[in-house]
Amino acid sequence: MTLKEHHTVHIDDMSSETRGPEFTSQATERGVHSLLSIQLFVESKNLGALNLYSDHAGSFSEDSKEVGAIVAQHAAVAMFSSAAENQFQRALATRDVIGQAKGILMHRDKLTGLQAFATLTHASKDTNTKLVDVARWLVSEHESRVTGSLA
Repeated sequence: MTLKEHHTVHIDDMSSETRGPEFTSQATERGVHSLLSIQLFVESKNLGALNLYSDHAGSFSEDSKEVGAIVAQHAAVAMFSSAAENQFQRALATRDVIGQAKGILMHRDKLTGLQAFATLTHASKDTNTKLVDVARWLVSEHESRVTGSLA
């Protein structure tokens, strides 16, 4: 998909704009007289918009649109990469706590890894609770018992 297939809004003069009369009226009252809004996207994923405002009508030229599109592309890639990194970190943390819960069950109940995981998934389904939340509860209970016995 190219930038041309995505939506860019350019309002050269808010006072003569007919689309969104409430928005343009409110913007003008606040000193906004020109707008350039460029969709932020990566592949087909919409991430929002880069909105540029000016206190003068006619502020955004064709060069402004081109530079704005380049900045928007870079911003979208950075946002997408950041979101992917956050998702990866959450997945690692989830995997870790589920592994700890499996280990507790394996040791406590003398189960194999598959049996321990099956026990966790059954508890998740039976209680209508996310698997990771069941695992967190089990690990927390285990740690509180261990901490209590050390006191």
